[in-house]
Amino acid sequence: MSVLKPFRAIRPKKEYAADVAALPYDVMNSEEAREMVKGKPWSFLHVDKAEIDLPEDTYIYDDKVYAKARENLDKLSAEGICVQDAEPRLYIYRQIMNGRAQTGIVGCASIDDYLNNIIKKHELTRADKEADRIRHVDTCDANTGPIFLTYRGKKEIDDVVAKYTATEPEYDFTTDDGIQNTVWVVDCDDDIKALTDAFANVPYLYIADGHHRAASAVKVGLKRREAKPDYDGSEEFNFFLAVYFKSDDLAIMDYNRLIADYNGKTKDELLAELAADFEVEPYAGVYHPEKKHTFGLYLEEQWYKLTAKDGTFDESDPVGRLDVSILQKNVITPVFGIEDPRTDKRIDFVGGIRGLGELERRCHADMKIAFSMFPTTLDDLMDIADASKIMPPKSTWFEPKLLSGLFIHKLS
Repeated sequence: MSVLKPFRAIRPKKEYAADVAALPYDVMNSEEAREMVKGKPWSFLHVDKAEIDLPEDTYIYDDKVYAKARENLDKLSAEGICVQDAEPRLYIYRQIMNGRAQTGIVGCASIDDYLNNIIKKHELTRADKEADRIRHVDTCDANTGPIFLTYRGKKEIDDVVAKYTATEPEYDFTTDDGIQNTVWVVDCDDDIKALTDAFANVPYLYIADGHHRAASAVKVGLKRREAKPDYDGSEEFNFFLAVYFKSDDLAIMDYNRLIADYNGKTKDELLAELAADFEVEPYAGVYHPEKKHTFGLYLEEQWYKLTAKDGTFDESDPVGRLDVSILQKNVITPVFGIEDPRTDKRIDFVGGIRGLGELERRCHADMKIAFSMFPTTLDDLMDIADASKIMPPKSTWFEPKLLSGLFIHKLS
């Protein structure tokens, strides 16, 4: 049983939606965010990356940053830019990128579903990143960025969604990167009940993106339970903001690798080592892998196609058969000596949204070798989560990113 809870969103007035909506805090650094908000006083980056409104030498985890985030959040309401809905509602959020649509339901998920593994995870979290979002959520008394959840679809959910997407939307705007964002408000009690009842029959939800935000929201909820031992479970801090997408709507992009040096080897030695586990073929032009277990290698102005040989991976292992695992196990660790890709500075990662030209550019700038990857699939993600296993770091890259600022969930 999965919980989908309606809530009273604080959200922009219709005329301000495009001015408030912003990319999530973790896809840019502070300097980039400062540039992005020029001429945009209501951008939600003033809340999610509040250091941009403080002196540039401010430590990003300083108490002043969290206090400024709360001040900027409150200002959105005080200035009449955002208002809170009078009654609990659900919302439908559609994004269209390059002609492909993903349509989700915005509501609140249960921290108990997270704790009881009804909401399944596939990624480890870092304590420092959790601590940052815990302070942010607690100080703002709100979930300011939604968690990206997915589920295996159900017709009764699709039917309600289709009813609303055939009507006039509440918001409809296109961002600078060409992504159309459209929102409908589910304001009929019968439709809200139909959706919440349908999700009660969805056995599991999966975190597609936002593991740190989810873990932080849950820990804030647990902290507030401790402070209120007579809580009854209905309080808003028992829930966190999420968008629920059916898995058929989603697409994962490739997440490519860059290596900084040859690890003391020559080009011929590298190619000979790779030939032990891969068929290695020179390739005319840029090689973008067309199926699982194939990889592109860019080395000294030349692309190669690598195909993993039989017996070099375990197809029955949901983690071991991932291409990111095959590359790590058979190349990145033994050939380049990079044991921990989370911490080793000799490896970097580039999301597929940047294209393979970015790999070539980086190899001409600060790196030496690039590997292009075939994207991990949603089935891979759910199989690994179902097996209670963890994906290697940087396995998935989702596009488009969910915008922040369109829905704010107050915890009290």
